[in-house]
Amino acid sequence: MIKVSPPTLPTAAINPELLVPARGRSTLSLLYGVTIFSSAFLLFQVQPIIAKLILPWFGGAAAVWSVCLLFFQTALLLGYLYAHVLTRILQPRVQAGIHIALLAASLLVLPILPRSSLKPSGLEDPAFRVLLVLAAAVGFPYFLLASTSPLLQAWHSKSRGNAAPYRFYALSNAGSLLALLSYPVVVEPRISSHHQAISWSIAYGVVAVLCAVVAFRGRAADSILDVPHLALAPGWKLKWLWVALAACGSLLLLSITNYVSQNIAALPFIWIIPLSLYLLTFILCFEGRNWYRRGPFLKLLALALAAMAGALAPGRANLPPYVLVPFFCAGLFAGCMVCHGELAKLKPHPVHLTSFYLLISLGGAAGAFFVALLAPRIFSGYSELPLALGFCGVLIYVVLYRDRDVVLHTPRSKWIWLLAGALVAALCANLYVTAKQQSKQTRVMVRNFYGVLRVEDRVAAGAVLMPGNTTQSLDADPRYRDLINGTIEHGIQFLSAGRRHETTTYYAPNSGIAVALRAAEQQGAVEVGTIGLGAGTIAAYGRPGDRYTFYEINPLVVEIANHEFSFLRQSLAQVKIITGDARLSLEGEAPQQFDVLAVDAFTSDAIPIHLLTREAFALYLRHITPAGVIAVHVSNKYLDLVPVVTAAAASLNRKAVVIDSAEDNPRAIYHATWVLVGSEDGLLAHPELKAAGETVNTAKQNVWTDDYSSLLRAFKWPEWSEISQPRVPGT
Repeated sequence: MIKVSPPTLPTAAINPELLVPARGRSTLSLLYGVTIFSSAFLLFQVQPIIAKLILPWFGGAAAVWSVCLLFFQTALLLGYLYAHVLTRILQPRVQAGIHIALLAASLLVLPILPRSSLKPSGLEDPAFRVLLVLAAAVGFPYFLLASTSPLLQAWHSKSRGNAAPYRFYALSNAGSLLALLSYPVVVEPRISSHHQAISWSIAYGVVAVLCAVVAFRGRAADSILDVPHLALAPGWKLKWLWVALAACGSLLLLSITNYVSQNIAALPFIWIIPLSLYLLTFILCFEGRNWYRRGPFLKLLALALAAMAGALAPGRANLPPYVLVPFFCAGLFAGCMVCHGELAKLKPHPVHLTSFYLLISLGGAAGAFFVALLAPRIFSGYSELPLALGFCGVLIYVVLYRDRDVVLHTPRSKWIWLLAGALVAALCANLYVTAKQQSKQTRVMVRNFYGVLRVEDRVAAGAVLMPGNTTQSLDADPRYRDLINGTIEHGIQFLSAGRRHETTTYYAPNSGIAVALRAAEQQGAVEVGTIGLGAGTIAAYGRPGDRYTFYEINPLVVEIANHEFSFLRQSLAQVKIITGDARLSLEGEAPQQFDVLAVDAFTSDAIPIHLLTREAFALYLRHITPAGVIAVHVSNKYLDLVPVVTAAAASLNRKAVVIDSAEDNPRAIYHATWVLVGSEDGLLAHPELKAAGETVNTAKQNVWTDDYSSLLRAFKWPEWSEISQPRVPGT
């Protein structure tokens, strides 16, 4: 390993007459610190703001955040590249002039509200459309904010005789961390999304002025002699280690965030926790007080890697949130603490500061690119997380082995290195076997931007019904087929000819949707719209003359429902499928006059927020008949969505009836909660519907809108302690 010690600067290298007075230097340093801190605050505050604004455009998919992180990492890389080139080839006076001009130009693109003309049509690649929307809305200001910290640190270092500026790096990350932590607690619950974007744009204008003032005053750095020749340039092997360590931290961040979001919900609160821990490790490692101690953290990392690898095993993949979030976040902290701690140990002399930051950002962008764009195209499952864990173990082994200062580099310690290598190899082998086991258990496993879909053929446990004094077996053939997204079942169909027609899971004959359909059918042929296809179970209720229209954003779901399940093919109704985001599709259609409109769209276990707002329900009402019903499926392990739906109904002067149906596990029927919304004298007045449910009134002030929502209030905090395991029909 190449070790670089800061050289002692000769006193003749600096002209004392040109130095700024001590009091002036202190004021200037304070100005640098305030500007770096505030720019970093805005740099990370805008991430959840803009991500939440565009999330509804892409179906509320968890992958939106991964692609957003890719954009932010790439913009950070470009900002660092700009700072590196600017400080390397131009004089400080020219640097200041160029930067001030760009800051002024960036004010012309404010405010950072995405233009509606950029909304996806449903035919393009959603990942690239996310990147396009972000670039158009916030690309230029974000690029300049990204360049602020390395640029100002370079100017400060030169103005102080190449003093080490790395504490500014920790200060920058502290501003970023404060921005993230304040968003779900202070900003999101109190300020609408529109006003968040406007407020951020105003704050950006203030910070741009601060940056311009610093750039103007920093022109005095022209008079300080730069001494790059006195510092040994780092070799390419060391530079590759910088990239690899930064990439590993980024891989862990995105893969763990994606895994947790897919299994809970795609919302800022879930996004911010891992990103905050990621930034915290940068702060601790670069703050300068030696928070990173190799021995304890290496032991913690070994434990964390082994534990996370074990948690990914198929039999342990259904951890509840109160276990899942802290467990994987602790593993993320341990992994990033070691990666960034070793990175801090390898930092170069300040004259190579911009190249160091540039290569760190290159590694971060590479990790984000792999998870956000490459992994969904080359893997059929969530293989990036096992790969990240294995890569972390191998990389840290290599870093330690190259460091000749490690005490274990003695002739008698070879067996320890062999043992450590064997443990790393065992970790990688375990992860590989886990991935192979999961693929063997599936009939079909496919993946795209919207997540991983698995189709599994299973065998139900033996089940016997005993009505009265008789005993009757359900069926001699207990096989069934299951559609799973993440850890959530989106449809079950029995494979025997006698039971293929049965409606299962959340769509049983006693469920809210079935009750609504029976009430509508008494008027004759019905028009039914369904947001979300799943296995197509609802189509089993279709009769001759009925028309069922399904809206499905994920084309892979359509393919699986048509080829792996027979609900659609065997339906007696006329079935039509419209691909693309349901809300965008309905906005572009004439009123459809649905008798029943079912809202049953899931991303993992959560309904996308944009399908639950007041504006969404106003759109639904435009597409149903005056007597029609909107049936919203709100069964959820972690979120209480009943008040959200009933509040939206109240705000539109509609009534809401909540129908809870009991489970019948031998028949693969699960407990389901549906909220039916409609007019008081329409289908809601039907006797069967009244008998099946309970009318609920909710205060209108609890309503969500496109501009405001807060999922923190919807969490079922006490129920997180209930561990949910996959249900097997017949048990």
